[in-house]
Amino acid sequence: MAAPTHADPGRDLGVYIHVPFCAVRCGYCDFNTYAPGEGEFSSRDDYVGAALAEMTLARTAMEGDERPVSTVFLGGGTPTMLDPRALIALLDGVKQTWGLAADAEVTTEANPDSVTRESLAALAAAGFTRVSFGMQSAVPHVLATLERTHRPENVARAVGWAREAGLAVSLDLIYGTPGESLADWHASLDAAIALAPDHVSAYALVIEPGTRMGRQLRSGEIEPVDLDTQAEMYEAADARLAAAGYAWYEVSNWAREPGQRCRHNVAYWTSQDWWGVGPGAHSYLGPRIGPVGEELPAQRWWNVKLPRAYAARLATGDSPVAEAEPLTADDLALEAVMLQLRLADGMAIADLPEPRSREVAALVADGILDGRAAIAGRLLLTLRGRLLADAAVRQLT
Repeated sequence: MAAPTHADPGRDLGVYIHVPFCAVRCGYCDFNTYAPGEGEFSSRDDYVGAALAEMTLARTAMEGDERPVSTVFLGGGTPTMLDPRALIALLDGVKQTWGLAADAEVTTEANPDSVTRESLAALAAAGFTRVSFGMQSAVPHVLATLERTHRPENVARAVGWAREAGLAVSLDLIYGTPGESLADWHASLDAAIALAPDHVSAYALVIEPGTRMGRQLRSGEIEPVDLDTQAEMYEAADARLAAAGYAWYEVSNWAREPGQRCRHNVAYWTSQDWWGVGPGAHSYLGPRIGPVGEELPAQRWWNVKLPRAYAARLATGDSPVAEAEPLTADDLALEAVMLQLRLADGMAIADLPEPRSREVAALVADGILDGRAAIAGRLLLTLRGRLLADAAVRQLT
């Protein structure tokens, strides 16, 4: 665990709670999640007890830091596989441990078939403000390839229930699934836009080697969507979402209004502080003042991955942290480029780790960076640049 701190009051504090349960493991999933029988806690209640125990340790570790939590994000996994009372208990733990800002954003991820009208109403009444549904696609054969269990019509029903409860709604989409055509992707975009969510995320499918889909790819059972088609899919998403009133604010994220951006994720991209609760969760605290006035470097740490190992440590009062690493000023400068360049606001050229005038000029010439913005001292990605963001980062670092 981190040492007691007095953090910069100008940085926000968020809490991420990793809920590692899923009904089934999707073929593309590489997250630290577990279907029934896959190394779970002995009960779901044991998970909640362990997470609350970690929060107790966190309060001790952050003694002297009086910042209330600005954002809470329950991810996974499928948090809404837990009973609403369990999710509310986790949120109450955050309130009791750190305190919650009056305007805090509180999000839970959910699958469309893992909620009811009553469960969403209960979460809203307890202080949740936002729900992010894993829609992924509106096309049955694409959902089947992804091994998603919900029917497309369940999304509209779940969104309606969330609206009734007064929750803000985000929809997550995936493009580039093997067998998905441009027409399929257009159908999914149109279906998502028709539901008028506040926020849309669209991610290119990445097939990781260790997943079931990775094995299918190696054996020739499936063929990947080519990169040119994926680029067309991204451009279609940006065009259709823009026409419907959504503005991009991060390479893979669009919102109707600035106030409907996911504040929790923006905090990651702008290097705010957060505590990750749960098996495998990562945490980050920026530079701060220690208990006897010493300057402490930024630090990142992460918990043991296996749920039973996580619970066992906390049951004996031990820290669940697996490893930690201090971050130097150079580390932070490099990470700022990697993260901030993905934002619509970009970053100041003056904040680059070292002068890169030749590289900036080359990226402008290649149409990756906006030329007018560069003249004004900022690095802003063009539409083409968003497709090549990783390459731009490599050139600038």
